[in-house]
Amino acid sequence: MISLSEARTFVLDRVDSLPTVGIPLADSAGLVLGADVVATESVPPFANTAMDGFALMAADTVGAPVTLRVVGTIAAGDCDYPTVERGEAARIMTGAPLPPGADAIVKVERTTFHEVGSTVEIEIEVEPGNHVRAAGEDVRPGDLVFEKGTLLRAGHLGVLAGIGHTTVDTYRRPRVGVMSTGDELVDGGGPLRRGQIRDSNRLTLLALVRDSGFEGVDLGLVPDAEAAITSAFLEGAERCDAIISSGGVSMGAFDFVKVVLDRIADMRWMQIAIRPAKPFAFGISGTTPFFGLPGNPVSSMVSFELLARPALRKMAGHAEWFRPMLEATTEIPLGHGPDHRTHFLRMEGGPDSTGWWTVRSAGGQGSHQMSAMARATALAVVPDGASIPAGGRCEIIPLI
Repeated sequence: MISLSEARTFVLDRVDSLPTVGIPLADSAGLVLGADVVATESVPPFANTAMDGFALMAADTVGAPVTLRVVGTIAAGDCDYPTVERGEAARIMTGAPLPPGADAIVKVERTTFHEVGSTVEIEIEVEPGNHVRAAGEDVRPGDLVFEKGTLLRAGHLGVLAGIGHTTVDTYRRPRVGVMSTGDELVDGGGPLRRGQIRDSNRLTLLALVRDSGFEGVDLGLVPDAEAAITSAFLEGAERCDAIISSGGVSMGAFDFVKVVLDRIADMRWMQIAIRPAKPFAFGISGTTPFFGLPGNPVSSMVSFELLARPALRKMAGHAEWFRPMLEATTEIPLGHGPDHRTHFLRMEGGPDSTGWWTVRSAGGQGSHQMSAMARATALAVVPDGASIPAGGRCEIIPLI
């Protein structure tokens, strides 16, 4: 057996980031910037008011209360507005440009407007710049707004739209084909014959692919036949940036996945010192990576989390490939006798108001017991031969 670290290094050394492409800004959420973004304009583009109120000269408020003559009204979007001189003020709405001559805003709640005579009583003294948003206060031309490698979220899109970007260079979202193999597997909800089981892995893995920010492509359920498996892999490699298969990576007599992949790809078949997910295969055909995951449902999910997901994140341009490791309090004893493997136990729980996690068993820990995996919010990482008492600290990988 090899260590998880060795397996990860082998995989990550052999995958590269996908090419960057220019895409519409509206479609870029969840993608990774492929180039630095430097501003070419200011945000805000002009000085404007942060409040509804009156634009005036701060010097005119000395000795308040004072009464000033109102020379006009300025709404957001107005291009024609009056110049404010000594003894004058202009009504102004939030976001409207600061008129020439004015250097401060008094919010409407501290004023009394007299429509007859067009005057306003100002109740307070203010300093220059009061409630004024200066031009370029957020972003100035030449600013490095976001660096290459930034994961684009809603706020990033807002900033980019604010400086006039309609397209953005990002790493392409990987298209990941997912297939299941095995004559014992069936799709759908009809009655099962003796020896048959329903294919749950493909749907599960497609959901994991999509939840991780990639594009999932259903390559179907493939029977244990060399020609069918060959065709499925070759056609998948033409359509996808990576392929994930479930089943056929152990030492069974009818595991044609191994026969086919050894012929069409440069493969390594691994036995990793972890439980679950001991068997794992990885290789490259042309430029397409193949991830061979075990057929047991929990093993398949854990293998995806520990090995496939980090590699796919690298392909998508992410700087961070792995989920964070945290410390947590376990409500139950954790441990196992020496077996030369690290165990990844399915746990449920979550953080308290301080961010500290408390976890407990999510249920049965067999590699076929999907109900516990479905409830799990974290994997507890239990080293070989470890013994952790209830109330003790353990390391976890959060899954939420």
